[in-house]
Amino acid sequence: MIEAVGLTKHYGEKIAVNDISFTVRPGIVTGFLGPNGAGKSTTMRLIVGLDRPSAGSVTVNGSRYSQLHAPLHEVGVLLDAKAVHTGRSALNHLLAIAATHHIGRRRVNEVIGITGLDSVARKRVGGFSLGMGQRLGMAVALLGDPATLILDEPVNGLDPEGVIWVRTLARQLAGEGRTVFLSSHLMSEMAQTADHIIVLGRGRVIADAPVADIVALAAGTAVRVRTPDAARFAPLLQANEAGISTIEPSLLEVTGLTAARIGELAAEERIVLHELAPINGSLEDAYLALTQDEVEYHAGGTDNA
Repeated sequence: MIEAVGLTKHYGEKIAVNDISFTVRPGIVTGFLGPNGAGKSTTMRLIVGLDRPSAGSVTVNGSRYSQLHAPLHEVGVLLDAKAVHTGRSALNHLLAIAATHHIGRRRVNEVIGITGLDSVARKRVGGFSLGMGQRLGMAVALLGDPATLILDEPVNGLDPEGVIWVRTLARQLAGEGRTVFLSSHLMSEMAQTADHIIVLGRGRVIADAPVADIVALAAGTAVRVRTPDAARFAPLLQANEAGISTIEPSLLEVTGLTAARIGELAAEERIVLHELAPINGSLEDAYLALTQDEVEYHAGGTDNA
């Protein structure tokens, strides 16, 4: 279990993490989302002691990371897969790390097999693709057979088969009762992998709930309206500040009004409706709605001020 209480981190005048509290529980996969600059990586670094909090605290299984006697056996971490001596082979890299915790060659061979590194284990890491580097990072995280996994963008650079492998592995580890905390920018993948989501925006927690509850935030943001009177109904909806997308001559996608209000307007004008249904939201829809005012770096502009 990971528990953060009032966790805060300042870098000079910049507040990277702003008084956040959350719990990552065992037995489920917890996804960690947020725009670039939201504080996700800083939070993960604070958990494993690579940065010191300005205020508050964070513990893993009741202890600060620095107090763990054999951290590899308790916490598996993937923060930067590139942090490897490029002249070493994958096997020697894993053997060197294993030696710090008296982990035997047998376990090293096991994680090489688990992560699909068998064919490249004796090759120099400097020649690895991004995806193979990620697999090596995962092997390091799994080396001590830890009860807690902290994975920052574990599917970065992986091909579709690799993405599915990470998803399956994460759910398997959580099914064994382990704590799995991972970040990703792939919303569709997170929707299939995570059970619970924590969303950061500008260093603050803006959502902390099961995936289904997060997705429910996006439900009903658009309404499907089918009517033979679409040409007459659309201007009426727009007069009530609705947004209209015409899908077919008789089919409209309406935003800005609830299904109930659309039905009331149709009744008032004696407009026949053949279909009136909220469009199901997605995790991506909910995420964009939650973070629309929290994005620090916007694309498409030329003003860098």
